[in-house]
Formats: sequence, structure tokens, C-alpha cells
Amino acid sequence: MPQVVRSRIRALHGTPPAAPLPRRFRSLADREAVTVLHRAARVLMDALPELTDRLVEALRDQEPGYRAAMETEPTEIWQEVHHSLRHNVASLISPRECRDAAHRTSRWIGETRAEQGVPLDAVTHAFRMGGAMVWQDLVDETARSRPEDVRLLVHVAADVWNFVDEHCAVVAEAYRQAERRLAWRRENQQRLMTAALLDGTARIADLPDAAAALGLPVHGRYAVLAVAPAHRAPHGTERPPLTLGPGRTVLWHTATDAELAIVALDDGEGEPPGPDGAGPAPGDTAGEPGGPGRAEPATMAAELTAPPGTRTGISSVVEGLAAVGEARRLAETALRACPASGGTILLDEHLPAALVVSAPGLGTALADRVLGPLDRLDPADRDVLIETLTAWLDSDGSAQRAGARLYCHRNTVLNRMRRFEQLTGRCLTRPTDAVEVSLALAARRLLTG
Repeated sequence: MPQVVRSRIRALHGTPPAAPLPRRFRSLADREAVTVLHRAARVLMDALPELTDRLVEALRDQEPGYRAAMETEPTEIWQEVHHSLRHNVASLISPRECRDAAHRTSRWIGETRAEQGVPLDAVTHAFRMGGAMVWQDLVDETARSRPEDVRLLVHVAADVWNFVDEHCAVVAEAYRQAERRLAWRRENQQRLMTAALLDGTARIADLPDAAAALGLPVHGRYAVLAVAPAHRAPHGTERPPLTLGPGRTVLWHTATDAELAIVALDDGEGEPPGPDGAGPAPGDTAGEPGGPGRAEPATMAAELTAPPGTRTGISSVVEGLAAVGEARRLAETALRACPASGGTILLDEHLPAALVVSAPGLGTALADRVLGPLDRLDPADRDVLIETLTAWLDSDGSAQRAGARLYCHRNTVLNRMRRFEQLTGRCLTRPTDAVEVSLALAARRLLTG
């Protein structure tokens, strides 16, 4: 309950106002009313335990937000109410001396109740109930001891209710500040947990707590996305404007070179165990792509929408939170295999390119060894050969289809392929040579631009 810090009571105790106020006529009734208020408040101070009992009981009956706290910590609630009443009734008598202590008590109550999750409306309602009870006791005591003075309390009624409002404001501000601190602490803890999962440094013993805090299943199936927007905000202050299908649980985390997202593919529950208890039973489609309750990376990639120029790498599926760190590494590998112009790369569908970017030194060496002879040509001539070779490989070795893509005759494609073989010493019909050429082209494209 707030304390009296109003003009008439301050004036009587010698406390100067914060700013000069116009002089006002102070009637004898005002002074007598303050005397009556002080006399009744002193009686209340002597009966604080009984007043505390009545207020606690009233809170139990009328304020549901306090009932749970009263069941778990009845003594603490009683002490809290008693301290608040003691400081704030004392403020009616000596506002100057008791103001700071009363404010500290109200702030402490606001912070404590915020930490315990008691609704703010319940806390402010409790303060107003206390104010109403104190005011009624002041009136009753005056009516009992000096009935003729009851009429004088009208002169201080506004002051009493103003200080109730003042302390409700103190409590509300302390409550909101505590809420902000708790929210920051919770968000920071979630960031640390997410970072530990993605780094692979989370301890096995901590996984259940992390799963509960992040709203993820411990044994679910996961994929990780690594996203590099075309125009990234400074320090990753904004999430990339990228959306997935509805109903997906996605946790974002800002890394040095990309935005990372942990995506829960299913809840990991309801799967009949196999013979060893480790997975779905034989013939169960729940564990197959497209089976009930399953979402595969290919489906997720089809749902993905992102601005032009955004590069996205999607990892393979991993089992359980403990494997999210590995999924991150796979997603970053897929991102490195993504074209500079943008696009989405599923690691499982681009494993040769992933091999190249996983060992960039070896990939560069392979490109130099296989395609190095072409660098001695005129750049325009070299680019024509590489473009034709790429189209031929993308067309599964069909000169007809490659020619259609390049708007030239199939014989032109074949002539260029023969020239490539002569310059490089590779035979494109030999499987091992075809693999080397394909990997070399991927390395040239991904590692040297």
C-alpha cells in the first residue's frame, strides 16, 4: 500500500514540495483532519497483526492470483502483507521518515511477485484491497473513539487514496522492470542453449532441460538450415525474410557467417519400436519419406520462400537433439555448395559438390589438374568449352539435348567434347574420367567463381 506524499501532510511535517506551488489557504479543518488521521493510524499500528490476518484472509477469498502462493508459502505471504502494512500505515503518520522504506517494500513486492508469476492485476488489486481495509479501519476507529471527528476525515480522503494509487504505480513499474529482466534472462538462456546445441557442446545430461526450455523433443528428428541473405543486416540484428510451411517448430540463431535454424521435422513420439527398440518396426511407414507424421528436407525445401539472392543450405536428417551439432556442420557444407547467385541446396541431393567444398584445397587441386590445360586458351574459347561440357553433363551425356540447351547442332557439341578430351587427356566415356571432370567443374564453379 502506498504512503502519503501529498501537499497537506508534507506541509505539516516540514517536507518542502519538489517545485514551488501557489500558496493556498489551509483551513483549520485541514489541520484537524490530519491530527485525526494520525491518531487513528497510531491505533492501527498497534493492531497490525490482526489487520494483517484479515487482509490475508480477504486475499485468499477474493484474489485467485494469490491462492497458489498462499498454499505454497503462507508464512512468506503473511510477512509480506505485514511489512507492507507496517511501512505504509507508518507513512500516514510520518511520511518524510517512512517514504523511502515504504517505496522499497512496494518495489520488492512487485519484483518478487513478477518472478513468481503472480499476475500484475492481482498484485495491484491486493494493494487496493489493503488501502480499502486501512481506510475503513481509520474511519471505524475514529467513529469508535471520537464520533464527532469522523466528518473531518473527508478532508484527507483524497490524500489517502492518492497514496494508494502512488504505490500501485510503484509496484507496477517494479513488476514490469522485473518482467523485462526475466524475459531477457530467459531469451539469453535460450540463445545459449540453442548455440550449445548447434555447436555440439551441449551435455547429454542437459538435453532434457534444453528440450523443455526450447519446446523441442529430445528424441525427435531434426534438420538445420544455414541461410545467407543477399543483404544481411549488420550483426545479424534481423531474421532473414524466409518462411517455411505452417506448423513447423523453428529456432533461429545468428552465427558469424549465416543465420541458422533448427527445424523439428516431427515430435519423435508415437513410433512403434523395432526389434531392438531403437526405431520403427519393419514395414512401418512412419519412418519412411512421406510416411505419417514425417516431414523430409525435400518437402521443407519445396515449402521454402525466400527473397532473390538468398542462399540456403539444408542438412541431412539427424536423430535427436544430441545430433543437431552435426546437422549444423552439414547445413554449412550445403550452404558452401550453394551458387553465389542464390538458391537452395539439399545436402543429400548434392553430395559430390559437398565433397568438393568440404576439402577446398583438394577440390582446387583437382580443378587445376583436370581443367588447367583449358586456361591456356583464349578466355572466350575456354568459356565456350566449359559451358558446353556443363550442358552435356547436365543432359546425361546427350549431345542432342545439350545442343538444344545451347542453341547449336549436336555435331557442334560432339566436336567440342572431342576437343576437350584432346586438350585434357580425359575420355568422357570412361566412368572414372567422367567423375573427375564433374568434380573438377564443381570445384571450379564453387571455389574459384
